[in-house]
Amino acid sequence: MYFLKFGLALAASILSATIPARAQETAATIAIEAEEPDAIDLSALLWVARPLVVFADSPADPRYAQQIAMLRDGHAELELRNVVVLTDTDPAANGPLRRQLRPRGFGLVLIDTDGTVVQRRPSPTTVRELTGTVDRLPSRREEIGSSRP
Repeated sequence: MYFLKFGLALAASILSATIPARAQETAATIAIEAEEPDAIDLSALLWVARPLVVFADSPADPRYAQQIAMLRDGHAELELRNVVVLTDTDPAANGPLRRQLRPRGFGLVLIDTDGTVVQRRPSPTTVRELTGTVDRLPSRREEIGSSRP
């Protein structure tokens, strides 16, 4: 299981179930292999970030590689929207993300800051589509002060 964050060391803080205040700021992309995958708890991200969970049956899945490349290319847009990218490429481990979100093969799950699943996608999705979805959320409109529906 791997975690990618477009921000400051959030992946490490998720593993310890604490979210530092600086985690919401922007920075470089990092990737960390989880030492304790059972320590992952989406509730640690409530009201802090929007998790985008990328599932695949293997890190060698071409759809997974394509999706990660698209996310890296568009990391600046994701940072602006407090999106945290979590990935799980080990179905045999049956980690908490898989138990909670129940993916089948490759898939994306976008979760809002309040913990509701906003969107599920069975194929790679562009950052433009993802940010468009985030921008239409009431929580995002409130963040940017827009009353536009």
